[in-house]
Amino acid sequence: MMNLVLMGLPGAGKGTQAERIVEDYQIPHISTGDMFRAAMKEETELGLKAKSFMDKGELVPDEVTIGIVRERLSKDDCLKGFLLDGFPRTVPQADALEQILSDLNRKIDYVINIYVDQDILMERLTGRRICKSCGATYHLVFNPPADSGVCDKCGGELYQRADDNEETVGTRLEVNLKQSQPLLSFYEDKGYLRNINGQQEIGKVYEDIEQLLGGLNR
Repeated sequence: MMNLVLMGLPGAGKGTQAERIVEDYQIPHISTGDMFRAAMKEETELGLKAKSFMDKGELVPDEVTIGIVRERLSKDDCLKGFLLDGFPRTVPQADALEQILSDLNRKIDYVINIYVDQDILMERLTGRRICKSCGATYHLVFNPPADSGVCDKCGGELYQRADDNEETVGTRLEVNLKQSQPLLSFYEDKGYLRNINGQQEIGKVYEDIEQLLGGLNR
């Protein structure tokens, strides 16, 4: 049994680590987006409710989101555990998750928070460059082109997307940081929180996660 919540700011490498956890420990990766899409596809009552808000461009209310989470965690594939990603986002949602799990006779094992310094996140998130001609993607730090500003594949000009610039990325990080702080405090008080250093090599980050999960039954 392995009930996990995964947290981390944009650029911290959550997606990469989630893939490996799910593959190695054979538990479902449950993200809010996937849950909403599945509930809408199955046309459950809550799925249709969520769709009505999303179609209007409105936020899905907590009671609908929480209901969808409850439905999802009650499914058979979660009997061995789960990896929740993108939920909860607020303390009231975290409280609701506690209640859901209590009703299912379960509890969270760990909340894994992959932390990375903001300056490093800024470098990771603003370094992307895309070729105007063929769409090839580069990164100034991790995968730079041979000639600055020129695509290796077709010689096209490289550009930075508007949402990758420092101002936009900075705002995004601030919003996420502000949102996650009360949640991290909530889980620290509960004793679930485990911080993992996301500034290491990807493989080393995963080794640290594996070490943490080693005490739980595979």
